[in-house]
Amino acid sequence: MRVPLGEIFLVDDEEEIRIASSQTFELEGYAVRTFASAAEVLPHIDPDWLGVVITDVKMPGMDGLELLAAIREMAPDLPVVIQTGHGDVPMALSAIKAGAYDFIEKPVPPEYLIDVANRALESRRLSLENRSLKKRLASEADIGSRIIGESQAASGLRRTIGSLSLIDVDVLLIGETGVGKELAAHCLHDLGNRKAGKFVPLNCGAIPPNLVESELFGHERGAFTSASTRRIGKIEQAHGGTLFLDEIESMPLSVQVKVLRALQERTIERVGGDRLISVDFRVIAATKVNLRDAVTQGAFREDLFYRLNVARVPIPPLRERTGDARLLLQWFLMKMADRFHTAPPSLDSSVLERLEAYDWPGNVRELRNVAQQLVLGLPLDLAEPRSLDTSTPDAVAPDGPSGTGLDEQVNRYEKQLIEEALARNGGSMTRTANDLDIPRKRLYLRMQKFDIRK
Repeated sequence: MRVPLGEIFLVDDEEEIRIASSQTFELEGYAVRTFASAAEVLPHIDPDWLGVVITDVKMPGMDGLELLAAIREMAPDLPVVIQTGHGDVPMALSAIKAGAYDFIEKPVPPEYLIDVANRALESRRLSLENRSLKKRLASEADIGSRIIGESQAASGLRRTIGSLSLIDVDVLLIGETGVGKELAAHCLHDLGNRKAGKFVPLNCGAIPPNLVESELFGHERGAFTSASTRRIGKIEQAHGGTLFLDEIESMPLSVQVKVLRALQERTIERVGGDRLISVDFRVIAATKVNLRDAVTQGAFREDLFYRLNVARVPIPPLRERTGDARLLLQWFLMKMADRFHTAPPSLDSSVLERLEAYDWPGNVRELRNVAQQLVLGLPLDLAEPRSLDTSTPDAVAPDGPSGTGLDEQVNRYEKQLIEEALARNGGSMTRTANDLDIPRKRLYLRMQKFDIRK
């Protein structure tokens, strides 16, 4: 069953107009409810409703401008589109000043009516998302306000982190650069029974190999030439709390054996010392590589790998978290706007389409940087949107002259698929997008790229 794009409330005292307009929207995939008067629609207005009200002005009883005022009282950010056959400039200005989303005159061309509804629903959707994100900002301790996303991948990660946080077991986090491994480690610590202790991070790849042992275990005064005082290492600092070892694949083999012993016995010796020190700590390690391959290549100890691999948590890349980039972008825009004491920027549909079609090779970290660029008004530097995936065995290259480049062949085939789908679906953007199993916005982008017209 096709999921509606959104809901439209049509308010008009003329039955023929209600019928014609509702058919226009239903053919495009919207859910539509019609009302013959303003009094009929008011009981159905909900501050959290994802929809748009389109109302006539000249109606018996309460007119469209009075309905607009009443809706503004009940749901201030709900888009209301005013339409009339008697419109003039003063009335248009009155409607806009009163908070109308748009003002259109009858008769309205169907494509223009759909375009206005699309923009209004997009505005409503962003408004509701911002409201939800603001609530999450007010409760930072909640894991749902920290691992943002509504995809299955994000939901699964929250469940896994929530469960493991309650178990005092060492954890191995696996994921590409920028996916949020340190955030996951913080959540495991903050939601667990060690939250009163310290969270002590160490990036093994950022420390010179000859200093890693001293950073981890500490050293006694005089242990080496520059050791003028005693130093407490990261493991000892994490007593009662959590030690986070990021990029553990970079740890020298000579130190790995000592870390293994510390994990097994929960005791350490400072460099240059001769006394065993008991330490109660939890280890969360993170890696961006396949440690099994590192073991095979002799770059990582097999026994340490198996010691860490008990609770293994893969963190999905952003490209596999369908729909989450949009939510994360809104989240970071609010955070950055608050940081720089400014209002979050309003993004037009072309920018949103471009960001939703992007692969995000730098994952959440890259998206955060993009949000900062947008807040600061800097130009974006992103790659082209993804093309149709032709890596499956069923993908067929188009007929073409010998020597045609791969990109040109792929583009030609993709254009052909879109044109055929448009023809099958009578030019309906919604049905074509569903047929191709791609978001409607991405379909618009691809049509623009290939200069395809309905």
